[in-house]
Amino acid sequence: MDRELEDSVGLAIELVREALAHDGGLVVLTGAGISAQSGVPTFRGPEGHWTIGSRNYQPQDLATAAAFKRLPREIWGWYLYRRSICRAAVPNPGHRALAELERALPDRLRLVTQNVDGLHLRAGNTLANTLQIHGNIDFARCTAGCSATPFLVPSEFDGFGRDDRLDDDAYARLACARCGAAARPHVLWFDEYYDEPLFRAESAIACARDAALLVVIGTAGATSLPMQLAGVVARSGRPILDINTDDNPFAEIAARSGGLALRGSAATVLPALYEALSGS
Repeated sequence: MDRELEDSVGLAIELVREALAHDGGLVVLTGAGISAQSGVPTFRGPEGHWTIGSRNYQPQDLATAAAFKRLPREIWGWYLYRRSICRAAVPNPGHRALAELERALPDRLRLVTQNVDGLHLRAGNTLANTLQIHGNIDFARCTAGCSATPFLVPSEFDGFGRDDRLDDDAYARLACARCGAAARPHVLWFDEYYDEPLFRAESAIACARDAALLVVIGTAGATSLPMQLAGVVARSGRPILDINTDDNPFAEIAARSGGLALRGSAATVLPALYEALSGS
């Protein structure tokens, strides 16, 4: 860790300590940047592109309810391939530091993640304290709405390859086990809305209202709810700590809120933060 980053981490430690000395929760918001360090490609990167027939699709073309209605097998194939990448990834030191932080502060830390890869849960964060506002790629749910409870994608699809295709039998095994209707990936699509029953959006906003500090990690603020959470915290007069390798809209909000924008990787910064805080 270079001297400039070390100084920034020192300021971040003091910011977190000061927040924990007051009432309110420690809310952590994570995006693709933390998982990129585990080898999970960002959604809009080259790995997100997909060829169906002679056409090359962008992620924004595929990650919609409308596309799934037209091309359910092809969309499932894309998600099963992405699921294989996520399952092959291993939580990095940043994930593990957040899991340790939750164990130290089980009643105060709430983790809000945009990531669908499940790495936070595999690192040790609890489902009760983790709000997966974009869903989880390991799960599916019924398109007929027989239940709002997602169910695990069968393990037989582990290792699904980029060139693999779903035959009739395989596609049938992705159906809802309760009613037999078609199932879909349990993820929030571009033409859908945040809600509470499926994505705990209202719970995330409530956490922001009660936050003593919002820590934003590895997200560019390209979706609406994360920016809304930052706005709620800033308007309440509470600080924001932005940890990212690149500039992003949260850095400006952090500066206005009396917080800090720290330029470094989550895998480097978070273990140092936890180590310093664990003795307090």
